[in-house]
Amino acid sequence: MFKRILIANRGEIAVRVIRACQELGIETAAIYSDADKTALHVQMADVSFRVGKEDAMDSYLNREAIIQAAIQAKADAVHPGYGFLSEDDQFAEMVTKAGMTWIGPMPETIKLVGDKDAARASVAPSGIPMAKGSDPLTSNEMAIEAAREVKYPVILKPVSGGGGKSMFIAHNEEELKKILQIVDVTKTRFYFEHYIERSRHIEVQIVADNFGEVLHLGERECSIQRRNQKLLEESPSIALTDEMREKVGKLAVKAAKSVHYSSIGTVEFLLDLATNDFYFIKSGVNTHEFIREMKRRQLVSA
Repeated sequence: MFKRILIANRGEIAVRVIRACQELGIETAAIYSDADKTALHVQMADVSFRVGKEDAMDSYLNREAIIQAAIQAKADAVHPGYGFLSEDDQFAEMVTKAGMTWIGPMPETIKLVGDKDAARASVAPSGIPMAKGSDPLTSNEMAIEAAREVKYPVILKPVSGGGGKSMFIAHNEEELKKILQIVDVTKTRFYFEHYIERSRHIEVQIVADNFGEVLHLGERECSIQRRNQKLLEESPSIALTDEMREKVGKLAVKAAKSVHYSSIGTVEFLLDLATNDFYFIKSGVNTHEFIREMKRRQLVSA
């Protein structure tokens, strides 16, 4: 068990982690900017450290300042919460090089799952079903040819990033050409996937140790969305039978093992309602679930 954890985040995210640590008897160190030096998470922590000015770029995204704060705090570990630096492989590597535990997946894993093209390539050899896709696009001409190969309708996705941002759906070449007038595939890396029109978005929570053991904690129904961003998550999914639930759980575990995932994460799938087949979308880092799972395990073992 850790003696002290530095939380590289703020607000409700940090408060949740602090409360969980208090229940476990773990000391906490908070960070703050000039804008929130009197915030609740700062008041609740055992110690706190200023890391910069109001702008997040000068504080909560300031890797060097946060590492120095963790060293000053004599922290055993750094918990990034979510957002900010939680999926920053460089920051994760800096934490481990400073001799502290990074509460999250290994830096190389974060880098891998943050790149959808690389993640698909890593998962593919394991036989996980995936919608047909393309290589990263380098020109409009390549995009038009790739869309024909993938077959319409297609969805144009950025290789990096998440949250459903910068996605475009084309049902034919005319629609694609209009999209390419506003999207520059020569400056931002995009790729195509075949678009499954009648589908449900199913996510599976997984937990993995550093020795290759992976468990799934059930699925979430995430189909209620606006602009490709989730509005509501429901568990369990009413769309799944027991057989389908078992199937997608096994697929999630297999996908996590294929990229040597550790800590807590989410594996996302599309369920094709026409065939009841699951297709891998991507995996995501969920370091904010770490403390919750640590508490659960302690209670179970007790």
